[in-house]
Amino acid sequence: MKIGIYGGTFNPIHLGHMAAAKFAAEYLKLDKLYLVPAGIPPHKALQEDAAGHLHRLEMTRLAADALELPGVAEAVDWELNRKGKSYTWETVETLHKRFPKDKLYLLMGTDMFLTFQYWRNPERIAKRCTLCAFGRTQTDTQEVLAPQRDYLAETFSAKVVTITLPHIVDISSTQLRQQLKDGGGRDYLDPLVYGYILREGLYGVKRDLRHLSLEDLRCVALTMLAHSRIPHVLGTEETAAKLALRWGADEEEARRAALLHDCTKKETREQQLALCRQYHIDVEKPEKLETKLFHAITGAAVAEQVFGLSPAAVSAIRWHTTGKADMTLLEKIIYLADYIEPTRDFCDLTELRRLAFTDLDQAMLLGFTMAVDDLQKKGMVVHPDSVRARDYLKGIMS
Repeated sequence: MKIGIYGGTFNPIHLGHMAAAKFAAEYLKLDKLYLVPAGIPPHKALQEDAAGHLHRLEMTRLAADALELPGVAEAVDWELNRKGKSYTWETVETLHKRFPKDKLYLLMGTDMFLTFQYWRNPERIAKRCTLCAFGRTQTDTQEVLAPQRDYLAETFSAKVVTITLPHIVDISSTQLRQQLKDGGGRDYLDPLVYGYILREGLYGVKRDLRHLSLEDLRCVALTMLAHSRIPHVLGTEETAAKLALRWGADEEEARRAALLHDCTKKETREQQLALCRQYHIDVEKPEKLETKLFHAITGAAVAEQVFGLSPAAVSAIRWHTTGKADMTLLEKIIYLADYIEPTRDFCDLTELRRLAFTDLDQAMLLGFTMAVDDLQKKGMVVHPDSVRARDYLKGIMS
């Protein structure tokens, strides 16, 4: 197995880091790539405006997911949990003990590569790893890297691979932090990382979460999801927008509701109950409520109290799972968008998708009927609100 190690302060991790990591993983055909945020860098002190360990780890995890290298890229907390300064040789030795027969590659930018001989125990690192250096600026050419490559080979018997990246993102984390503080910087960050910075107010970024632009809300909302859930939420957003245009609802309001409809979906049952207590939500017989239904209730509270969504959008989130009798236009749109968005493939949705754009109430009736029938076939409890919603539509359409 070929294993890559890419360490750094990642304060924050930006598109330059990500482009290098992905290209190196593909170029070297790595089976695993560990992204390793440093706890206490030995070569420089963390700046006063540095994000905390947990924030840097979470941003690195979001970036690892965004690389779209499933099963390969993974952010790890090894150096964050180690006492004292974060020396690379210790990380390398730990990995070698875990994978003694596998081939290790240590990824680094030009600045680290050109000073490698001054690291702690460079000979031990060179013995265990192939060094993989890549240029971080337009001037970091193969001609610049070649003398150091030859020197390390002669001095430490180092095996060295130098890579020319096809796309250079020429920005330092120091420059980026200043840009963020000044209200810029988003062009150098993956949307998930930028959304996390907005959400947590890192690096002096000040944003009122209750008055975010739609674009910024999208970035923030996606950080609140399991990565596998992102395509569904984006699909729901686009479907909700199309339905809003078709039936005369407010498109942006529909988009905002769709983006936040699953914002607490990944939380455990215990976390959902904690959110109920935090937002003073009175849930009738919570012990009998299906875990998957909690997120509509808690998500609506977060949408209202944290993000300041309109009452109509909050209600649409609240009822997007079970539905209810006599739903508003926006409630119907979010319910159907969640049901029929393009990534949904759990059953044949052809007719439901057609009706959603031709006869909204018929679509709602079919949706409730399909949902209730499916739960009954599986021997699962059907929420009374879903039955009442179905029967209400039957009554007004008979």
